[in-house]
Order: sequence, then C-alpha cells, then structure tokens
Amino acid sequence: MCDHEEAHPNHQCRRDFLKLSGAVWTLGVAGLGATALPAHAQALTKAQRDAMTPDQVLAAMKKGNERFRKGELRERDALAQQRASAKGQYPKAILLSCIDSRASAETILDMGIGDIFNSRVAGTVADEDVLGGMEFACAAAGAKVVLVMGHTACGAVKGAIDDVKLGNLTALLAKIRPSVAATTYTGERTSKNDAFVDAVARRHVELTVAEIRKRSPVLSDLEKKGAIRIAGSMYNLETGAVDFFI
Repeated sequence: MCDHEEAHPNHQCRRDFLKLSGAVWTLGVAGLGATALPAHAQALTKAQRDAMTPDQVLAAMKKGNERFRKGELRERDALAQQRASAKGQYPKAILLSCIDSRASAETILDMGIGDIFNSRVAGTVADEDVLGGMEFACAAAGAKVVLVMGHTACGAVKGAIDDVKLGNLTALLAKIRPSVAATTYTGERTSKNDAFVDAVARRHVELTVAEIRKRSPVLSDLEKKGAIRIAGSMYNLETGAVDFFI
C-alpha cells in the first residue's frame, strides 16, 4: 500500500508506481550506455598493446580459440572498431596462415578489427615479401608475436606431395616440397593419406618458423631481446582447435 492515503488512493499508487518505474528505466538506460560498448569491443589501443608481453599475447590467442570452440565468441561492435582504428592501428601480432576459406585466423582466434596483421598465402609460405611484412609489423608497428599457422587437410600441401604443375602455382608448391622430404613418416606417403598430409603440414610450419629466424635477422634479434615471440601452430578443421607449439 502507498504511504499517501488520499481521496483516490489507487490513482496515487499508480502515479507513484509510474514515477518509480521511470526512474528505474532511466537508470537502466544510463547503465546500458556505459556498458553497451565493453572494453573488449573497442579497437586495441597503443597503451593496451604495449603493456602486453609476447607470452600474454599468445595466451590471449589460446583463450580466443577456446571461446571459438565453445561457441562463445565475444560480442563486438565492428563499426565502432572500424572508426576507432581508422586513424591508427596497434595490432598485437602478425599471423602467416593459409588462404583456405575455412581457416580465417580472426574468427578462430576470436579477434576483432585492429587486433592482428594477417598475411595469407596458399600453403603458409614465407617468401621475402611476407618476411618484409613481418618485419614491418614487429619492428615498425610494434606487434609482439609472429605466429605461423598451418591447418589439416591443406590442399597446397597435397599439391606439393603430388608435385602438381600449374602456372604460377608450380613455383609456390616447390617451396613446400622440401617439407615433404623432411617429414618422417612410416605409413603411406601420398596425398590420399590424411595423416601424412597433416604430418607434412606440421613439419612445414616447423621449417617455416626456423626459416623466419634464419632469413630475418631483424625478427631474430627482436626475439633474442624478448621483444617478440616467433611460434608455430596447427588448426584442425574438424575440431576447431588450434595447437600451439615451438
């Protein structure tokens, strides 16, 4: 019952109820305005990126993949991120991954606009142009991690195993073929053997990481100083899991 006992108590109760409801609604809207764009939905700032260590960046990637596998991707305002990053970008990592349509790094690691540089080449091949991009990302732009990501059932790896010849693809596959020869495997060594294909893809990632360190003194020196980490990973198309190694 209301505290006011007037000639029309029901009317007064209704007025008091509406006032209270209005106040609650106003507070709710104000609260929503403060939280509608949570911190993780904003574009990464320079201060946030610079405060992270390479290990923390890798840990964030692992957590992002866990959210992806659980179907718990963070809500993001893509337009807000686009606008916030239009005047400057501060990605925390650069990824070298395959062009496979099923292996979008931003999606499977739950990253947003401005979070990472992403270099995509069929078969995850690191030529001098890719290395130059990595050097820009880390030495000039401040990225903390270089991540090489291969994936299961890779068509480019299958092509390298079969020694496919097709236009410019011939030269690209030739860069993967050393990984075929370098893969230790006792079973059937053909593109029809999924296990062998995946073993070659993983070996190719390992060799690519080693090549990055060898062919880029810029990145190698940054890693020795602890400014960056160079790591490898494999994405499983069937399970959605990313296996981080090296």
